Amino acid sequence: MLGLYIHIPFCVSKCFYCDFASYPGKTALITPYLKALEKESGLYRLKTKPQTVYIGGGTPSILSAEQIKFLLDFINAKYGGGFKEFTFECNPESVNEEKLKILKEGGVNRISLGLQSFNDAELKLIGRAHNKADFIKAYSLVVKYFDNINIDLIAALPGQTKESFLSGLKAVLDFKPRHISLYGLQVEEGTPLFRQGYSYDDAFYVELLESAYKILTACGFEQYEISNYAMPGAESLHNINYWLGGEYLGLGAAAGGYLGGERYGNFPGIEEYISSVNKGERPLSFKETLCGKAKTGEKIMTAFRYLKGFKPDLQMLKYFGADFDDLLKAGLIENDGENLKLSAKGKYFANQVFSRFVEPF
Repeated sequence: MLGLYIHIPFCVSKCFYCDFASYPGKTALITPYLKALEKESGLYRLKTKPQTVYIGGGTPSILSAEQIKFLLDFINAKYGGGFKEFTFECNPESVNEEKLKILKEGGVNRISLGLQSFNDAELKLIGRAHNKADFIKAYSLVVKYFDNINIDLIAALPGQTKESFLSGLKAVLDFKPRHISLYGLQVEEGTPLFRQGYSYDDAFYVELLESAYKILTACGFEQYEISNYAMPGAESLHNINYWLGGEYLGLGAAAGGYLGGERYGNFPGIEEYISSVNKGERPLSFKETLCGKAKTGEKIMTAFRYLKGFKPDLQMLKYFGADFDDLLKAGLIENDGENLKLSAKGKYFANQVFSRFVEPF
């Protein structure tokens, strides 16, 4: 399956945990950026039509209704429309009915809504631009046009207690979303939270995620990936394609892609990206073709994210048999008789598993 990812790097404000390519205060560049996206799409000749589209950010819903229509019109004209799954990320503070109507008319069939916490004090401590009331209002509009909705949540936030986390999760379940993405907070170097010296206890982090797992699975959700839960049939096809090693075209500043064995990443800066595309050049910050041990290691890492696991082939065993043995002994992975997969413990410490397969070779 081929996926299409489009990055919208604009946002109202920078959240205190965010190390993504997202830039507040640059809305004057949105129109030239969208025109550059259309031009960049013309630099690729695809052998097949994308089956899934994911528009992420940043905050895609910061675009005006007119700008959203321009974006969807060129995507549908270029790639034929009628996608199996078409996701658009929204933040509560920038959702309105006019935008949602245009998204629906433009073929979008899945909305991902960035909540992060249902507690106003916690939202303030991480620099979110919305509050709980904004989310409630936004969700009431979204459900008028879409039934396939994801809600993003983060565990182990500053000021968060087990009680506040679980009460927020239960409140979110009352909205009856079909998909929940639940991420453990990563305190990345260079972010405000890092500079503040914020950290959390691993035992507390695991306790939150284990409690969430019990609640979500009891409500009919299946955890099909480390950070993702879905009701039956609502799994993200676009993201599953990533985890199964499928190809995808990435367009936009900081977007990455994987086509024909080549992995690439675009310039993260908006101005540099636009300038390069307007010269008729691919806006590449890097490209590489993985082979041998490096390619096998990446295949293993992405396959472990998908919780059904995988049956290791001879190449995997040749390069990483000893690593599999070490991780089995450490209780971070398990063998169910057919597949290797993350253990219950390994789900919460997956980076320790991944590090065995992504080191420079």
